[in-house]
Amino acid sequence: QVQLVESGGGLVQAGGSLRLSCELSGSTNSINSMGWYRQAPGKERELVARITVSGGTNYADAVAGRFTISRDNVRNTVYMRMNSLKPEDTAVYYCHAEVKVVINVEGAYRNKDYWGKGTLVTVSS
Repeated sequence: QVQLVESGGGLVQAGGSLRLSCELSGSTNSINSMGWYRQAPGKERELVARITVSGGTNYADAVAGRFTISRDNVRNTVYMRMNSLKPEDTAVYYCHAEVKVVINVEGAYRNKDYWGKGTLVTVSS
């Protein structure tokens, strides 16, 4: 079974930096994309950053220019460097992976979503 394990969250002062890591284990299937979502108190979950197998990236407008997502395909690990952190970045950050699961020898497949348990990032003023 696929597992996503996050690390790197914690408490940091405004203007500081953190790096989140997420390692995928338990599957040899192809990973279409990995990314980070976050949910702050009283707000809905939102996409923060995403990177595809081809290297394309997407960022939320609120973090563009401050956050950088990267990947290590050998280790099946995705990273997100967060610079110039603001109090409004405080949230639980969830790792996400979309995995291509091959069904038969002809190559038919289905895409499946997997989620980590979340890691808390708190930015103080």
